Amino acid sequence: MTTDRLPVAPPPVPDGPDAVRPDTVWPDAVRPDAARLDAGLLAPVWADVPVAAAVSDQAWLQAMLDAEAALARAQARLGTVPDAAARAITKAARAEQLDVVALAARARQSANPVVALVAEFTALVATRDPAAAAYVHRGSTSQDIFDTAAMLVARRALRLIRADLDRAEQALAALARTHRDTLMTGRTLALHAVPTTFGCKAAGWRHLVLDAADRLAVLGERAPVQLGGAAGTLAGYLAHAPGADPAAYVPDLTEAFAAELGLHAPLLPWHVLRTPVADLAQGAAFTCAALGKIAVDVLSLTRTEVGEVHEPAPAGRGASSAMPHKRNPVLATAIRSAALQAPQLAAGVLGCMLSEDERSAGAWHAEWEPLRALLRLAGGAAHQAAELLSQLTVDPARMRANTALTGGRIVSERIAAVLAAPLGKAAARTLLDQASADAARTGRPLADILGQDPRAAAALTAAAPGDLFAPEAYTGAAATLTDRALTRSAPPAPHPPQPDTP
Repeated sequence: MTTDRLPVAPPPVPDGPDAVRPDTVWPDAVRPDAARLDAGLLAPVWADVPVAAAVSDQAWLQAMLDAEAALARAQARLGTVPDAAARAITKAARAEQLDVVALAARARQSANPVVALVAEFTALVATRDPAAAAYVHRGSTSQDIFDTAAMLVARRALRLIRADLDRAEQALAALARTHRDTLMTGRTLALHAVPTTFGCKAAGWRHLVLDAADRLAVLGERAPVQLGGAAGTLAGYLAHAPGADPAAYVPDLTEAFAAELGLHAPLLPWHVLRTPVADLAQGAAFTCAALGKIAVDVLSLTRTEVGEVHEPAPAGRGASSAMPHKRNPVLATAIRSAALQAPQLAAGVLGCMLSEDERSAGAWHAEWEPLRALLRLAGGAAHQAAELLSQLTVDPARMRANTALTGGRIVSERIAAVLAAPLGKAAARTLLDQASADAARTGRPLADILGQDPRAAAALTAAAPGDLFAPEAYTGAAATLTDRALTRSAPPAPHPPQPDTP
């Protein structure tokens, strides 16, 4: 195996006073050839979270090696590769034995990383078992290995995302139960609307999380292997199985390959039928959006003048570089950033479905980075959402106090319904419009203003016992809806798969 690295071209020399001279000396920490791996410096939503490692270059390299090893084992099952060769190939399929940076550089020569990988991996196997080297990548093509690896990477990432969504769902279920009857202001178009409960809001958030979990559960269970050969006919595989009946050999090989990896066996090769990748992109983007909805609500509710919920704020988190008093809502901010980025990335992957002929020049290649970015964003958002929601502080007293800010106008819908019977709907609406405007202008309670109108006063007195202007008496079916929402179950945990790596 060679580990020689290609020389790195010097950075381009821009014009102007800040031009980098050809003799620029780069500190080791910022040399272009020392900065090949993305640590997430510009992506705090996923930096240092579990999904970052699961979709790293090293993880993709291991997944491609896993696919190569599984293919050899599947062919050995069908008798077209010796068992000893399959064992040797599997034993050598360890990413740490190859130079991922050198492979990345060589990938430019073929527009994909598999060609260089096969050459390096074959040489590695040959150093251990020369006879086995002839069976590496037998009959296969780059896209079979890469697409299968993509499904492995995605499935591994989805497990991590599902685990964090489960944590978020459990936290939200607890919040919904605890705050089933906790009064708060319902807001529409940014303004106070009618009363609701925080339990109902938390139950709605949980519903979105479960929608995301359901989608990812299906994607994880149905992630398919890719097995098509050079042009989707499996001719190369059949060439190494002389005398085999294609009607039996093709499904047998596909199913054996899938079984080795714990993936799904598709009916057809999908080299240019990109549904699996498009579905993954949409599932990841939906997850980001669902969590983003929660994040924007938290950001709204945590405003200084609202103050109804607060993020966990351990020492050092959320600090401002300029204002010592601030503790910024950084978890919700990071989650929202993921939700804002994801739609454009998913749209880019959908655009790649326009794959010409039996193999695309460019569309296939354009999927890779957006798909990885979406998995990173979904994984980062889910991880931070789990922390946010499991430690969210709720202030019921502040919520109740905020329902009183409009002096009873928050229940004007109820008062309109009460006055409609004796006054008529149109007259009641006209009266309430004027009374609400007067209350807003003067700061007086709506009840006091309506009490000065004899018709309204008489109707309200006769309507029903109790305080018609009490916000807690007008939460509608919020508690019932909360209870109903909590009857929904989370999708089952993923089935324990066969080991991804032997």
